[in-house]
Amino acid sequence: MDRRSFVKYLGATGICISASSCASLNLFGDTYDEEVAREAWKNLANKEAAFAYVSPNKKLPNVFIYGDSISIGYTTTVRKELEGKANVFRFHKNGQSSNKFIPFTEKMKTTMFQPYLKGGWDFTWDVIHFNVGLHDLKYVKNGKLDLENGKQVNSIEKYKENLHEICKYLMKEYPKAKLIFATTTAVPEEGADGRVAGDSVKYNKAALEVLANYPEIQINDLYAFTKPHEKEWYIKPHNVHYNELGKTAQGKEVAKIIAQNL
Repeated sequence: MDRRSFVKYLGATGICISASSCASLNLFGDTYDEEVAREAWKNLANKEAAFAYVSPNKKLPNVFIYGDSISIGYTTTVRKELEGKANVFRFHKNGQSSNKFIPFTEKMKTTMFQPYLKGGWDFTWDVIHFNVGLHDLKYVKNGKLDLENGKQVNSIEKYKENLHEICKYLMKEYPKAKLIFATTTAVPEEGADGRVAGDSVKYNKAALEVLANYPEIQINDLYAFTKPHEKEWYIKPHNVHYNELGKTAQGKEVAKIIAQNL
């Protein structure tokens, strides 16, 4: 029996030969295996740079970013800004609307973490920065954006209901994590495909009403940060996405807020 197998055996039987060996084992006797975790992530995540695998450095706190394509755009900058200060992970694909948050997060947990994945991640989140909204307010028909004939994904009332559930879920599952909610960035004044100008304001107002019940959750007002610069930061007219200048600025702002909570 090799050393690793022996240590795993001792862990499984509840016997510890040293404090360090016990610390490396969970209740099921599994140790973190980089190769196993990498392969699981490879099969789970999208292939863009924002979804690159992050090797957890146990000396650093762990940050989780959940959000839609706006957060995908600023993730690489957040990582760069927090290099050497935190392990910055992001959700493995576009987080979409609020009703997807809990099942999507559960899918990632059961795919990547011990005890669900033998040899998988064995840490918990220290900071969670999350956002939902831009996909809730859009109008869709047959899976495509359609303002004229489509149906809004989630009404404001349904969005508030979902956000309540998200907050309760995060506080229950990650009681020691510092939680940060980012407000939804604006729909352009001229409108955008499948979205109505001004709806971000309405959904952000609803979100703040919900979050008033959870004072432990910090607000990152990314809407207010971005709005004054939208003409120079939007990637093109009638589009909710941002160019490199905008994504970089947003990433630095998000990193600053996260750093304050490390």
